[in-house]
Amino acid sequence: MKANSFALFGAEPEFDKHLPIGQLYFPSWERYELSFRGIFERQYYTNQGPLTEELEEKLQQFLGVKHAICVTNATIGLMIAAEAMELSGKVILPAFTFIASAQSLTWTDLEPVFCDIDLDTHQIAIDQISALIDRDVSAIMGVNLWGGSCNPKALSKLADAHDVQLYFDSAHSFGCTVDDTAIGNFGRAEVFSFHATKVVSATEGGCICTNDDDLAARLRNIRSSYGARKLVNVVKTANGRMSEAQAAIGLLSLEDFPVNQKNNELLYRYYETQLDAIPGLHLVRPTGVSFSNYQYVVCSVDEREFGLSRDLLIEVLKAENVNARRYFYPGLHRSLPYVQEQAHYLDRLPNTDILCASCIQFPIGAFVSTQIVERICKILIKAHYASAVIRSQYDR
Repeated sequence: MKANSFALFGAEPEFDKHLPIGQLYFPSWERYELSFRGIFERQYYTNQGPLTEELEEKLQQFLGVKHAICVTNATIGLMIAAEAMELSGKVILPAFTFIASAQSLTWTDLEPVFCDIDLDTHQIAIDQISALIDRDVSAIMGVNLWGGSCNPKALSKLADAHDVQLYFDSAHSFGCTVDDTAIGNFGRAEVFSFHATKVVSATEGGCICTNDDDLAARLRNIRSSYGARKLVNVVKTANGRMSEAQAAIGLLSLEDFPVNQKNNELLYRYYETQLDAIPGLHLVRPTGVSFSNYQYVVCSVDEREFGLSRDLLIEVLKAENVNARRYFYPGLHRSLPYVQEQAHYLDRLPNTDILCASCIQFPIGAFVSTQIVERICKILIKAHYASAVIRSQYDR
């Protein structure tokens, strides 16, 4: 197979238009227009308006939680959660996650303690947590990745045994269940993202879920005085309110979740049948859940088996107008400011380093069809068989 059959070396790209990554499900224009018309007719745009209240109530019903507290975005949600839980000192979290997980701690004057992850599941290595707990650790932040879970029940037992608090960054896992209990019901609080790349989207936005009435009161008062309900004394406020425009889209997206989840699963299963036949591409299955949103298609690339490094494969795909991503890169322990301030982690997280060098995310969601999946996988198969030629041409 010749190198000039690839767009990277001058051929026409497989796709005429850039194929984005992420969910990007949006309601029809008619539903969108009707919802926004109501906002302008009421002239009520923010400050815990009627649509935000409705979204919170519907999230509570959908997830089976006592309290769903909508916020501007998930990062603000994580910051508010840490403040409301009155955390101090150190918080343990995986180094393999989006940097906002750690930044939410830095912003609240907490020190992140990085834990390695499991190579197969990509979730936090629970068996390594106890060794990281000292008298300065006040909490564990579990991170639920890839439409799976990090075993919240085991983490709860561990946290109780060490008398530390537990909460979750569940940005990837809206709608997922563990033994038929919805994620959102574990630990003291869980934080979801409603970014456009998520299966439920408010274009931005997020929510904090808890079944603790006292914690909910603190969360609402820290978010802002609007919609606080029960007034309690707090040291800080965050002005983290969700707008009515965000809530409008969030309500429509929540309504569409069943259809969009089924589409995700269809696409995921189609990828699964194709990728399992390609040497060196190891698909990550959503683990620890009884129901997944199938929000991500993620593989680790074994360079020796596949023939190309993860990074060179990304270059091949980008030239074909397929947006594939390194996710996450680099690990938190190698990101600023932590790589400078906590350099002792650099040789302690081998699994995180392996995945940061080999993990790749493929497109799934609103702009993907089974035909598109088949075309992407044909590029991958062709790249595998032509790997030696691609390497030799690229290195020139």
